This record gives sequence, C-alpha cells and structure tokens, in this order.
Amino acid sequence: MQGNKPSKKKNFFPIRKPLEEYLKSHNRYIELPVKYNDLLRYIASTELLNQKGENTYWETVYFQEYDRKELFENLTKIYSLIKADGDQQILEHLDVARIDYCTFGNTKPFRIRIINRLNDNYDHFYIKKADASRVYGLELEYLLSPNNLNYLVDGDTLIEEHIAGIPGDDFMTVKLQENEFNQIRIAKEFVKFNERCFVRLLGDMRAYNYVVDITPDIEGNQYRIRAIDFDQQSYEGRKSFYLPQYFKENNPIIFLGIQHMAPETVRQYQLEERSLIAGRVKASIKQVNELFDVMTHDEISQKNKVAQLGEELAYHHKNDIFKKCLNMGEIVLTNIVLLLQKDFKQSIVFKDLRNGLE
Repeated sequence: MQGNKPSKKKNFFPIRKPLEEYLKSHNRYIELPVKYNDLLRYIASTELLNQKGENTYWETVYFQEYDRKELFENLTKIYSLIKADGDQQILEHLDVARIDYCTFGNTKPFRIRIINRLNDNYDHFYIKKADASRVYGLELEYLLSPNNLNYLVDGDTLIEEHIAGIPGDDFMTVKLQENEFNQIRIAKEFVKFNERCFVRLLGDMRAYNYVVDITPDIEGNQYRIRAIDFDQQSYEGRKSFYLPQYFKENNPIIFLGIQHMAPETVRQYQLEERSLIAGRVKASIKQVNELFDVMTHDEISQKNKVAQLGEELAYHHKNDIFKKCLNMGEIVLTNIVLLLQKDFKQSIVFKDLRNGLE
C-alpha cells in the first residue's frame, strides 16, 4: 500500500459566494476587526520551546508599539465573539498574553493566548488563512460529530477556537499504560473515531492531528478523540487516507484494539457510531441539506483525486455510483448516505443524489 502521506502541499480553495451565503445564514461569516494579513506585520520573533527545551515549530512574534495596543484590543473582541457572542462585558479583565506563529503546516496559523488578569487563567484561539475545504471540514465536524465547535470566517481569514485535550502522540507516550478497563475504553473510542472520519471523509488523522479529552468517571475514565486539523477534508484520492487505523503513528492504539477486542465487537462499535451519526443527520436535516447543496457544486480538490477516490470507494462499497461523482462534495454525500442506509432503515432524506441511491 502506498505510504499514507499527503501527495504534496495542499492547494488552497477560495470561499465562493454560495458558501459565504451559507455561512452568513448560520452566523459563521461576520466582519472581523483583525484579518490574517494584519498579523503578518510583526517585526520580530523568537523560537518557542516546550518545557523540555525542544523546538515546537512555533515562534512568538512581536509588534510595533503603535500597532500593539489597537491590535490587542481587537483580538480580545474576537475572543468575545467566539466565546460570548460578542458580549464585550467579558473584556474588562482580558488581555493578550502572547501571539505565536507556526510556519509548519498549510494554514500557517497564529495562536492567540488570552489571559484573565484577575486569576491568570488563560485560553487560546487561532487565526488562519481561510480555505473552503477546511471550512467544510469544520462544519461537518459541527453537524455530524458529538463535538460542539466554534469558528468564524471573514474573507480570507478564519478564526477557530482552541480544542482542549492531550495531543494524540503525547497521549500514546504517557497514557496507554492504564488498567485493562481503561485500555478497552481507549480502543473503543478509537474505533468510533475511525468510523466518524471515514463516514465524512476527514483525512490525515495521524497522532498529532487529534487530541484526547479525558473525563474521570465513576469507574475509570471516559475518552473522546477530537480532530484538531481539518485541512484534509475530502482532498486526497486514497481511501486509506481517511481511515486513521492505517497511519503507523496510531499503531499503539491499534495494538490495544487487537489485544482487547474481537472483530464482532469492533463491528458493534462501528454500527453504534453510524447510528449516532444518523441521529445527528436527522436532527439537523435542513442544515445538512443546505450544506450539501453548496458543497456538491464547489471545487475543493483536483479532478484526478476525485476520480481516484471515486474508483477506490466504488470498489470498497461494491457500488459504481461513486464513479459518477463529479466532485468531492458528491463523493462525501454519497459515502454518508450509503454508509447510513446500509445498516439502518431510518428515513434520512437528502436532496442531492437521492434518486441514485434509493
């Protein structure tokens, strides 16, 4: 099997008018006081190291004093937009503690650290270059996953809230040596996460692109794996790219699953997750249809990748309808409908492609 890496640096796809109108209708597209390019005016930077003194691929950036005051005030306003629907009463004790810039990755994000001066508690959010495929990834995460998610768009600027959790690679280093009961729960959650990614075709979920949220329970812990990188939403052409189980970085959790779960148990958890996704689709069917009305007419990948993924999914599902898909939006919609209809008799009604799937 070909190595599970992106074929090359991903192209950016602009947010076209139909997607902009969809975002506006759902309060995702608003005028922002700071744009991505405003942050590129920094005058100096220093390497940001972790607690072990290792390179983090982030740099702390600094601005001219005459820019700094207005910039920091506007950044706290953006924080109020994503955390309190713009209520500026929360701004009184907030300030920007630090701005970091990452040169690693497609979006080259800025990470804004917001601090509460009363208790030194801090939070983060990110400012990135907006990309249509990433926005579709965020919206599908919001609609089809168990995770709430706040983001905002203005032109070529994307604001994302911070998703808390232990980075997957760190988690596998320090948290897998749990008791057997917790190990079973970890393996179960990975199966469900793997299924969520494949149903909606979110790719590149190697260990550093997701976090693990741990919640103490009456007996043991509960685990939730959450994607934090949505750059590879239905962009690549290889089917295996959308299955986290095929990334070698995830092998430690895969081995837990092999150790603790029989194939029929894995199948049960897959069906459970599809059932939950089906329920979310039914609960938000109007908005899901609105999203796919836009996505199935948009361009978020290259034609050769669309053709390759169509061929591979047609073979996987034993259904040639994928070969008729003209773009990634149609492929995603077809994959969702087929996977949900394959195992459930629920009345899930999509506008696009419905006739071809019934």
